[in-house]
Amino acid sequence: MTSTIYIPKDSAARSIGADHVAAVIEAESAKRGISISIIRNGSRGAFWLEPLVEVETKEGRVAYGPVTVADVESLFHSAFHLGGDHRLSLGRTDDIPWLSRQDRVTFARVGIVDPHSMADYQDHGGLVGLRRALSMEQEEIVTEVTQSGLRGRGGAGFPAGIKWRTVMATVGEHKYICCNADEGDSGTFADRMLMEGDPFTLLEGMAIAGLAVGATEGVIYVRSEYPAAYDSLNRAIEIAREFGWLGSDVLGSGIEFDIRTRIGGGSYVCGEETAMLESIEGKRGIVRSKPPLPAVHGLFGKPTVINNVLTLATVPAILAEGAQAYMSRGVGRSVGTQVFQLAGNIARGGIVETAFGITLDSLVNDYGAGTLSGRAVRAVQIGGPLGAYLPVGSMNVSMDYESLLAAGGMLGHGGIVVFDESVDMAQQAKFAMEFCAIESCGKCTPCRLGSTRGAETIEKIMLGEDVSGNKKLLLDLCEVMTDGSLCAMGGLTPLPVRSAMLHFGEDFDRRARV
Repeated sequence: MTSTIYIPKDSAARSIGADHVAAVIEAESAKRGISISIIRNGSRGAFWLEPLVEVETKEGRVAYGPVTVADVESLFHSAFHLGGDHRLSLGRTDDIPWLSRQDRVTFARVGIVDPHSMADYQDHGGLVGLRRALSMEQEEIVTEVTQSGLRGRGGAGFPAGIKWRTVMATVGEHKYICCNADEGDSGTFADRMLMEGDPFTLLEGMAIAGLAVGATEGVIYVRSEYPAAYDSLNRAIEIAREFGWLGSDVLGSGIEFDIRTRIGGGSYVCGEETAMLESIEGKRGIVRSKPPLPAVHGLFGKPTVINNVLTLATVPAILAEGAQAYMSRGVGRSVGTQVFQLAGNIARGGIVETAFGITLDSLVNDYGAGTLSGRAVRAVQIGGPLGAYLPVGSMNVSMDYESLLAAGGMLGHGGIVVFDESVDMAQQAKFAMEFCAIESCGKCTPCRLGSTRGAETIEKIMLGEDVSGNKKLLLDLCEVMTDGSLCAMGGLTPLPVRSAMLHFGEDFDRRARV
């Protein structure tokens, strides 16, 4: 009998030894004459348990973790390849509370399937959405996505269906679907995990978008720091072409749609949609003035749909299960699920996909188990380096677009970075300005110069120089950046600065010279 063993090849798992664990398990099984088949899948997202090794049994997959090379011999002594008991045994993977309480839609297959097995993909519901889309008119597909309430998961939260409808209605000989996979926010890694763990889902979502708006070509703009994701996507594209659902005749329909990848230029600002278009076109990645909107005049001047990875990867489930099934989740206008990413000083970092409406406290203290240091939580930044810092008094906020906006924050890409009581929030405010100064494309003055002057002003405050006067100056500067910047790079940088001053004013005031 051959035992099937799953070992993640996700970049996070590999960074802490998953490749070595796989090699030693293979060698040990050969030494003992035990027949095994190792499948390198994506990560389940429970990073504190990685490398997580799973074994297929009659009762389902049994998990062991975190597994090191030193544990392999004892695992075989315990017949782990048959699901045997061991000190690292976690029981059935599906019964692990951290996983069983989630509601995975976008990440339904990540960590479960072989990322490049077409048979595995279809056995777990793949291509159902695309096949249904091929039986529908363009208007019907767009209406389905619109009625689902799907909003852009890249940060802006703009309704995907409205964007698609604009492109569909715009006359053009050639149209594009552009996937923004330039995931650059600190504390975010969901895009990478999906591209490495279930790339076919993204490709299927892009193909459905192409059918909906009449586009024949898709481009995935991948962050340069994601070589494994880039390779995973290119391999998946080749397999999809061989299978016949990408190329000149999608699943025998006579409809053309193909996808190519493009490596990013290492610039944070290229995560802004128009700067991304400039970069794809081979130009310097700087922000374009609007109008015209990319939906009308986008890539190479053609009508273009621009969505991020999680948005497009959610589309297949919506087409497969129907709009009603998706919009039944969530709260208010924030419907469906969000893939939250827990990072920073946190005991249990990783991916939590659940319906909108869960509280920040539940994510940080329930799923995340509090800080890794064991100290009290002092601040939580949501939405990347341009997101607001929220104090512990705001931990009961509902994690949805509208509630976070009312609380002075933003959801962004769903990244959550936790800080304990040792953090210096004046230093964090300075970091926000320094980050903007480094990453600004330089096109507009408020962003280019405002961020530099902002960092200098915070430095003066930290040195105790005219703290009261410089705080007023800093707030004035933040107002100019918010109102005068061309894009969100400069326009949102004041958000973490203002929130640090509002909620953690003592870190600024204590530096005043007596």
